[in-house]
Amino acid sequence: MSRTHTAITDEMAEYIASVTLREPEVLRRLREATTDHPNASLCSAPEQVQLLHLLARLVGARKTLEVGVFLGYSSTWVALALPPGGRLVACERSSEWAAAAQRTWREAGVEDKIDLRVGPALLTLDALIASGEAGTFDLAFIDADKTNSDNYYERALVLVRKGGLIAVDNVLWHGAVIDPSVRDPDTEAIRAFNRKLHGDARVALSLATMGDGLMLACKL
Repeated sequence: MSRTHTAITDEMAEYIASVTLREPEVLRRLREATTDHPNASLCSAPEQVQLLHLLARLVGARKTLEVGVFLGYSSTWVALALPPGGRLVACERSSEWAAAAQRTWREAGVEDKIDLRVGPALLTLDALIASGEAGTFDLAFIDADKTNSDNYYERALVLVRKGGLIAVDNVLWHGAVIDPSVRDPDTEAIRAFNRKLHGDARVALSLATMGDGLMLACKL
């Protein structure tokens, strides 16, 4: 085991993908088709969501949550890991993006596993808690507006069972988190969120540095 980090150059990233990535064809087409999308950066790295797929299998997930769906890339990866009868509650504010995600789910054959909720995610999460679904989710993935990351996390922590997993994307924010000259609200919110999780005794914690950083918190 090394105490140093291997630098991930573009060439190394291509090598890693060549020996580990098992991207379904429908998702490869979606990812390549959205390369020039004005919001392409909202799509998670394939290596990240393949890891989520693996983690969903490891925790035996049957019921999962996603906050921020975009075009359905990550939710499809997770839904493919769920057994028959599994359920993924997908929270998306944009009806346009939700419609696009539905097309992705349909093409991938997972539409029957998705419970789509269009509207502000905080209202959806509060409604799930109010309806008695606290402690019933196995995994939650948060990839939405960064100023609300902590609010989403706190609600996910209520909804996820003990031993369940919360994953939060973009915690490295393309390196801006370590640049003291960057003081915009999103960056400041991510810095505060990372500091909070570091001291949160309610979870076991790790940060997967692939993509833009994926924070992993297991509820204790």
